[in-house]
Amino acid sequence: MSRSERKWDHIRFALENRRNRSSAFDDIKFIHQGLPNIGVSDVGLDHEIGGLYLSSPIFINAMTGGGGDKTYRINKELAVVAKNTGLTMAVGSQMAALKDSSQKYTYEVVRKENPSGVIIANLGSEASAEDAKGAIEMIDADALQIHLNVIQELTMPEGDRDFTGALKRIESIVKETNVPVIVKEVGFGMGKDTVKDLLSIGVQIIDVGGSGGTNFAEIENKRRDKSLSFFNQWGIPTGISIFEASSVSKNLSIIGSGGFMSGHDIAKGLAIGANAIGMAGYFLQILINEGIEVLQKEIEVLHDELMMIMTALGAKTISDLKKAPLIISGETYHWLNQRGIDTKLFAQRSIK
Repeated sequence: MSRSERKWDHIRFALENRRNRSSAFDDIKFIHQGLPNIGVSDVGLDHEIGGLYLSSPIFINAMTGGGGDKTYRINKELAVVAKNTGLTMAVGSQMAALKDSSQKYTYEVVRKENPSGVIIANLGSEASAEDAKGAIEMIDADALQIHLNVIQELTMPEGDRDFTGALKRIESIVKETNVPVIVKEVGFGMGKDTVKDLLSIGVQIIDVGGSGGTNFAEIENKRRDKSLSFFNQWGIPTGISIFEASSVSKNLSIIGSGGFMSGHDIAKGLAIGANAIGMAGYFLQILINEGIEVLQKEIEVLHDELMMIMTALGAKTISDLKKAPLIISGETYHWLNQRGIDTKLFAQRSIK
């Protein structure tokens, strides 16, 4: 199977993939504030993350490219949505275009449709610094994602089986490129150990990519003759991954992704430590099934919901929201306590 055919397989199966929303979001509850002392008009959603200015904490996360006209059309339509809603957008892995220049147009369309927007390039951890420079130049990117997808590769019939030297390659990319580098997991989450390793080589932005969204193990298992079913339930839930990452360093910028489906989910993700929230599969389903206008309307709804919640909590800014008191229960509580993260600190916080 060609790389472009595999790209379309991933999109097709992602549209069919069920989303078992993690209970980690349900384990988080805001403490009601009867006197928030602000109005909706006081709330601002603009925010800075790792040197990037974002007009919204929500962004369109990496999905596709390199699969011919079908992926070209998806990226073109997503870029239109990003431009019209002011969202940042990441493209899918550009290795396909670095290996086959005839696929460049499926990525370049994003910058053509959104010439002044914040665009993020994307490569896997097998990439070299030269690959990274090529991917950035291809779309005049404002930042670069390096994705970690060990479980997907192991499950993929034709996937990689050797991940030696990934940290050193990422370190060289951080040192030799002139845009912020984001290291992103692909649906299996990040624990404290991984985050510490990345910080040690100079990475300042991570995307935890937790379990709860599109399940790439399930997708790849559908392409196998013999399923590696044990990987279908593998990973760290998104909410827990955000807690783990934020416990490592206050200077780290964190992107939460994996299973966000409402303004309430987004507010919780930001409140527990994320600086921005990436959404992919949820947006893709709406775009393919209902079109650009419906997706744009859904993004407006997400923004409205987030602003309503922030108003109820007395949070004028995303930074304020990260101080909102909340209660952690259930599996998330037990996980965090076993990992040495003090959950009481979140209950004792105050925006005022």
